Amino acid sequence: MGFIKKIISHIPGNKNIIGQFLRYFVTGGLAFVVDFEVFVVAFYCFDIHYLLANLIGLMGGNVVNYLLSIGWVFSSEKRTMEKHRLLEITAFVLISLVGMGLNEFLMYVFVGILAIQEMVSKVGAAIIVLLYNFLARKFILFRKHSKIS
Repeated sequence: MGFIKKIISHIPGNKNIIGQFLRYFVTGGLAFVVDFEVFVVAFYCFDIHYLLANLIGLMGGNVVNYLLSIGWVFSSEKRTMEKHRLLEITAFVLISLVGMGLNEFLMYVFVGILAIQEMVSKVGAAIIVLLYNFLARKFILFRKHSKIS
């Protein structure tokens, strides 16, 4: 645990986009660990189809991502929909669903068409979707100026 605290202490603050992206990268990494572990258990232990196992893992990772995004990554930003919690959660879920759809599509292409091994495909898809998720959450949910009152 000391190693993780040491790494986190070297990450810039969350008041600028570089610090936010680095924090989101760590958050995405932690969410991916949850996602990947659930995927592995579902796929290898329960013999669930790789696309369904991927979807189940993504849902677990998204819960971790939401909580860390609000509490650590973008906590210095005024949340665009802060006063409208249901709207904020709905927007987060919609962004997540698009990301999950993109991830599922990439898994299908990598595994189903290109015949790349499932674990390698999972990592590749996660890296691509990480950038989409960061940008969508940053500019839709955590903009500096709120137009919703």
